[in-house]
Amino acid sequence: MKILVLHGPNLNLFGRREPHIYGTTTLAEIDARLQTLAGELGVTLERIQSNHEGDLVDFLHTHIDDAQGALVNPAGLTQHGVSLHDAIKAMPFPVIEVHMSNIAAREAWRAHSIISPAVRGTVQGLGPQSYLAALRALVEMQRQPAGT
Repeated sequence: MKILVLHGPNLNLFGRREPHIYGTTTLAEIDARLQTLAGELGVTLERIQSNHEGDLVDFLHTHIDDAQGALVNPAGLTQHGVSLHDAIKAMPFPVIEVHMSNIAAREAWRAHSIISPAVRGTVQGLGPQSYLAALRALVEMQRQPAGT
């Protein structure tokens, strides 16, 4: 089973960017934890981090026929990423939105996600554990028989 991991704009700065909100864990450390968990779950990961919405859209399009699910942290595209929203809706597999912080508990403008209506679910507010919880949930969903 192949799972896509999409990290949006500025997430390459995890560990340095607003550590009082996002902590000090780097994106490389998050990816390493995800890779370890993927190995335990018997799945493979394809990942991308981009500061450009089109790159994330292209990545989804490239893997439309060979992936079975995706985790997406849209970051700064959460509120305005119409193209990303539309690409997610076109995917034949489930997508889970991930946020390290609880966006509902931050500035009022962050509380609305344009991405949320396009995804199966959202995991947020758990720091790096948000990614791990989302990966576990996604793999479990895909392994359940249809209709359960």
